[in-house]
Amino acid sequence: MQGTIDGFSYGAVTPVAAFLMACLGAALGLRCTTRSLRTERSFKAGWLALGAASIGSGIWTMHFIAMMGFSVEEVPIGYDKPITFASLAVAIVMVGVGIFLVGYRGATPMALVTGGTITGLGVATMHYLGMAGMRLDGRFEYDTITVTLSVVIAVVASTAALWAAVSIHGFLPSLGAAVVMGVAVSGMHYTSMAALRVHLHPATLTGTTAGDTPTGFLVPMLIGPACFLLLAGIVVMFDPLVVMGTPDWGDAAAGRALGIPAQRQVPRFGTHADPASFHSQWRDPVRHDDR
Repeated sequence: MQGTIDGFSYGAVTPVAAFLMACLGAALGLRCTTRSLRTERSFKAGWLALGAASIGSGIWTMHFIAMMGFSVEEVPIGYDKPITFASLAVAIVMVGVGIFLVGYRGATPMALVTGGTITGLGVATMHYLGMAGMRLDGRFEYDTITVTLSVVIAVVASTAALWAAVSIHGFLPSLGAAVVMGVAVSGMHYTSMAALRVHLHPATLTGTTAGDTPTGFLVPMLIGPACFLLLAGIVVMFDPLVVMGTPDWGDAAAGRALGIPAQRQVPRFGTHADPASFHSQWRDPVRHDDR
């Protein structure tokens, strides 16, 4: 028999909360990636790693907040802890591959396509691995076309996010890009959930106790990633270059590498001239023709 699925047991609370977490993780990740482009090379990997962890944690937290509103009326639901946390690791690692690729290669078409594909597949893998960790008295079945659509949404959204991370430098434009990514990630999640069908085992009786929403397991599990996002947000907010996004792009355009401080310009002539310049200035020799 087919189970009765309810994806909104708490109404709009879980979709809205999930969307906000996806936006928060995306915003932190994008700003950290942008910061890596204007810092010393020794610190670049740290900012990229923080960005990957922020995006991965945000997507994972978004998924399981949304799953708090998921229930099957006829059966209780549980989760396998190793598989559930493995999905978090997959999200961070595969998002990290895409971010490091773009962070070191730049916004070239090949880097964006490759990084966006890897990141998108990581988002989709996290989702379906998390779904595989669910335990109930039945089995899942997915519509192939809808699943394919959800993967395409994840890849396109990830590619656009990586492009925004290395191409959009203002705070408000980056915030808008994070909202777009949050919409895309949420859309990917609920598109994939629309592809789900639950077939209960024959031994399941219709008159049994209604399915439970496993908040007792999910809420403690989400505390760790949520605290990490909060700490990452504090780190980002205390870095003015990340918040304001105002590097000296003119120096970069003139040939100076991003992340290297500009040299102080001292006037060669006038009241504030550098005295040393009078000794280093080249002058035309004066010729005296005695003939």
